[in-house]
Parts: sequence; structure tokens; C-alpha cells
Amino acid sequence: MNQPERILVTAALPYANGPIHLGHLAGAYLPADIYVRYQRLKQRRVLFVCGSDEHGVPITITADKEKVSPQTIVDRYHAMNALAFERFGMSFDNYSRTSLPLHHTTAREFFADLHKRGILREKIEQQFYDEKAAMFLPDRYVEGTCPVCSFAEARGDQCERCGSYLNPLELISPKSKITGETPAVRETGHWYFPLGEFQARLESYVRERDARDGWKDNVLNYCKGWFSTGLQDRPVTRDLDWGVKVPLAGYDRKVLYVWFDAVLGYISSAKEWSLRNGTPDLWKEFWQSESTKYVAFIGKDNVVFHCIVFPAMLMAWNDGHPEGNYVLPENVPANEFLNFEGEKFSKSRGWGIDVQDFLDRYPADSLRYYLAVSMPEYRDSDFTWHEFQAKTNNELADILGNFVNRTIAFTERAFGGLVPARGAIGDFDRVILDILASTPERAGEAYDHYRFKDGLLDVMNLARAANKYFNDSEPWKSVKDDPARCATTLSVSLQVVRALAVLMEPVTPFTSEKIWRMLDLPGSVHDQSWDGCASEQMPDGHAIGKPQILVTKIEDSAIEEELRRLPRDEAAPAVPQKPPVSIDDFGKIDLRIGTVITADPVPKSSKLLKLQVDVGSERRQVVAGIAQHYRPEDLVGKSIVVVYNMQPAKLMGQESRGMLLAASDASGKLVILTPEKEIGSGSVVK
Repeated sequence: MNQPERILVTAALPYANGPIHLGHLAGAYLPADIYVRYQRLKQRRVLFVCGSDEHGVPITITADKEKVSPQTIVDRYHAMNALAFERFGMSFDNYSRTSLPLHHTTAREFFADLHKRGILREKIEQQFYDEKAAMFLPDRYVEGTCPVCSFAEARGDQCERCGSYLNPLELISPKSKITGETPAVRETGHWYFPLGEFQARLESYVRERDARDGWKDNVLNYCKGWFSTGLQDRPVTRDLDWGVKVPLAGYDRKVLYVWFDAVLGYISSAKEWSLRNGTPDLWKEFWQSESTKYVAFIGKDNVVFHCIVFPAMLMAWNDGHPEGNYVLPENVPANEFLNFEGEKFSKSRGWGIDVQDFLDRYPADSLRYYLAVSMPEYRDSDFTWHEFQAKTNNELADILGNFVNRTIAFTERAFGGLVPARGAIGDFDRVILDILASTPERAGEAYDHYRFKDGLLDVMNLARAANKYFNDSEPWKSVKDDPARCATTLSVSLQVVRALAVLMEPVTPFTSEKIWRMLDLPGSVHDQSWDGCASEQMPDGHAIGKPQILVTKIEDSAIEEELRRLPRDEAAPAVPQKPPVSIDDFGKIDLRIGTVITADPVPKSSKLLKLQVDVGSERRQVVAGIAQHYRPEDLVGKSIVVVYNMQPAKLMGQESRGMLLAASDASGKLVILTPEKEIGSGSVVK
């Protein structure tokens, strides 16, 4: 697709039933913000909208438990999450909420239009009815025994034990969560959207957009899975008091199903933005223009709604409104899940950490950087406290912070804080200037194609090269022996510092602005040009500010305290014993001591390291899933235990001829098994 006039970006509406956690940020919100900030630096016209999803049964259940109104619940979490996003640095143009009258009007207009044109169909069906409460029961208001696994507390929509999706009428011994009574079965009418009738168009739409903008494999496979089983009609209404009221006579106790109204929150958020800016119809320039590129950022659990359901709804509207067609998503770059210390985030177990709590203890940019480098772009990834500390200290502080600080501090000492005049360009200068010149294009190409880890790596490689340039140029020597050479080194270094402030802005906006202020440059780093940052130089004689610590390192004691805060079961569950083996079976395993000669990351993998291991008689390559627990440089020279006769296997295209032995502690942290004393490589373990 040619460069669009406008870019519309949405991030999945977070459910206003609990606080935002780190998995939410890594899944949808940080990648969206990096993309938007980059596009703004490219001087492109962008609208970035989001908001709270405030309807649905989970909210009414929470309200019932707390004996408050649903509005009280959503008011609490909307304010909490909006503040968390602000502190995290999310650059929304508008953060709305679906309980606003503007949204209700938008959703009712959509429903009324589809109903009037005969697209929606009414079906009479059986549903549980609580006679004591005098109300039909939504699926989550019914519990009973799962017909699949016999779990006694299965919900009406899904069994939490076996994961089976259920119809409430399938439950054995159903009970109402309102009164505890056994519900009756009554007939009720609901309106359905004929999703199956749009399947051929949806398949064509997905193929076309993939060919044009390169959709992720996980998204395509998810869509193919739904298409292969055949799309079915979806209910648009449900029996509930809380939500967008159905705009039809006789439906006063029914609301629009939350799946239908929530995605329309992107449109109502844009409308709110237009009204807030005094231009009520401006939203149409983004939502109803062929020159708009619409990108929807979500987690993988929302693929069906954004790649299939929402596009079908927009197609249905567009069929009857040729003068006001909505744009469909050009791409839906869904991320996988982020786990926490080896386990899924769990609100009920208190496993994880809320964003507000995190930001009370650590800077937003340390979190943004770590989530960016460990982003679950193609597979699930893991947040660990030790890795968070390592990325902050070893990369953000020691690479970026170190170069910025030493450049500004040396300029202050040697040139009184004034940008020195640049002299003749030498070989060292040409190398770093060439890297600087190519970085914006390389990183930008990655960001344009939603490869945020690759783009950040390109920028950080510039910072790594800049540190090497500073070391190789030895300004501490040239300031005495060749002041003109020293001046050139500092002039070039300051140019790179200025560029890094701009290039890091999508990921670390607060740190970038701090660099900008340290350089005492006019305006804000957020308003600079991505394309021009490599060539921009500060004028000779410009007075820069005082050096400051850019990134504060995280102490071991802080991480130890975080690990102590993690909830632990009083008695760790016993690890299930595997089937017994005979001494003969065990004797078939050949264990030997190996010494790690080299260790390197496996390209495109966040978990694998490629080790060259000396096992005495030969050197073997072993690929191990330990990248999130060990740095490559810490493994070189380490003695390990290797399964020597393991059948060769290929992992991410790399052959592995052996397996190292490791144990995991209660937090999921892997510890490599090593011999107690030094022993020669190739020694047999008995």
C-alpha cells in the first residue's frame, strides 16, 4: 500500500473490571504506542484512540459481590487504568469509555441500521430463568457440573478446569448465582448477526490485507481455524440490565451483547476526540476515508473480534451506506502472551504486579524498555525480575546512559560545556557516521512492519557502536595531544547523542526528553524529525546542560524484595513422579561433563542459546532454552552436564546434538547443574 494520508491506530479496549497488568502492556498497548510515536516522528498524521470496555456480565457480577452499582465498578477502574496508562507514557489522542451517552448512541445507531435493513434475525431460544429473581440468567450467572470433566463449579460459558466452551443448558445440576436456586427453562427472543454469510468476503479480505501489509502467521492461522469450522450466527442481544439498551419496543430488559458494542467504542472514541477539538465531523476523515490506513493492536485472545467479527460488522454497514464507508483494519498485529516468572498472570492468586504498583517503585522507561526487548511478538515470553534488572542495568544504563553521560561530562570538562567546532573527519568518525546515517531507515523499516524488537535492536546497536567509537577515539588522550581531533570526537559524539534522543523516543519517551533537556535544545524531542535526526548537528558554541545520571541502576536488594513479595504456597505442590525405570533403562543415558566454549543467541528466538561445548573427544553444538535465565557471556568456560547420546534435533533451524541438565526452582528460574569440583571435559557422569 502506498503511504497513506492518515493512520488510524486503535488499541484493544481494556476491561474496566480490574487493574492493568504488565501482560496487557506487552500484548497490545506498548507496541501500539511505539508504532504511533514513530509515525508521529515521521511527520505522519495519526489518530490514536482507546478507552475502557465497561459493559458485560463480569462487571455486574463484581458489582453484585461488592453490593454496589456497576457504574461504581467501572468508574473505579476507568480512572485507575487511565492514570496507569498516563504514567506509563501512553500517547493516546483520546481515551474514552463505553458507558458514555455518545457511545450508547453510536452503538444503538449501528444496531438500528442493521435491524432496519433486515440483516439481523430474531431467534426464539431456550434460556435459564431465575423465577425467584424474576430474570433471565446470562451464561455467567449460572454454575453447575461440567458435562465434559465433571468439575462441580463450571461457569455457564466455559469450564475453568478443562477449558471447554459450554452452553448453560448443558450444565449438570445448574444453579443460579443470584439466588442459588435451580433455574427454570423458558423461551426468549434474541437478535443474531449472520456472520456465516460474510465468510467468503472475510476470507478474501484477510488474503488481500495479508498480501498488502504482511499479517503475522499467528493471526492468519487463527483466522484459518475459524474459517475451517465455518462461521456461525452470533447473538447481538442478551438479557441483562447493564449495558447499551436495545432500541426496540418490548426489549426493555435486554442490552446489546458486549462483543457487539465494545468494538464500536473505537468509533465513539474518535467522535469524542472530534467534539473535544471543536470539529464534530473530523473523525470521519480517519474512519471514512479510503486514504486512511487502520491498524488495530490487540492480544491474541482478541483476534476473532478484530479480524472477523468487527470487519463483518463494518462490511454490513458499508453495504447500505456507500456515502459513508468505514475503513477496515489494514493489519491486526496481535501479540502472544507475556507470562510472569514462568506462570500466567493470575488475579485470584495475586500472581503478577499491577502497573500502578510497578511504577510506584521503578521508572516507566525501564519497564517500557524491558517489555520492548522481551515483547511476545511471535511466541509467549516471560517477565522475570532478574532479567528486568539485567536489561535496565546492562543495556539501558551501561550502553545508552553511559554514552550520553560520558559525552556530556567530557564536553563540560574539556570545552566548558560548549559544542566544539568539528575539524577533519577521520576513519573512526566515518564508521560511526555511516552507522548513524543508516540506522533511522533500518529501524524505521522494522517499525513500519511491526517488528519492534528488531527496530529497537538497531537503535541500541548504534549506542553500542557509539561507545566503541568513544573508546577507540580516546578523547582523554587527544585533548592534550591533538585538541582539534578531540573537538571532532566530541562534536560527532554529541550529534549521535542528539540522534539517539529522537530514535529512542518511541520506546523511552521520558528518557529521551531528559536527554533533550540535558542538551538544552529548543522545543521537545517528541516533535522532532525521524528522517532528519541523523544529519542534524548542534551549532558550534551551543551551550549544553549539566550531565545527569540518565538511568538509575536497580540494586540486588530491590530485586530480592520483589521476589519475597511473590505469593508462595505454604507447601509447594509435589511434582508428579514419572513412571519407574529400570537400572538398565537408566544405563542407556550417557551423561558427560562438557565445557562451554562459546554461547550465542539464536536469531529470532527469545529463549534459545546456541552453545559450542567441548565434551573431551569432540566439540558439539547444543541448543538450550536458557536465554531468559543466563547471559551468553556468563556461560563461557562453565562446566555443565550433557546428555551425550541424545538424538540430534533441530530447534529454530539450529542442530542440537545433546542436552544440558538444569533444575527449576519454585519461581521457574532455571539453574544449570554443574560439577562440585573441576573435572575434565568428557568425564562420564555415573
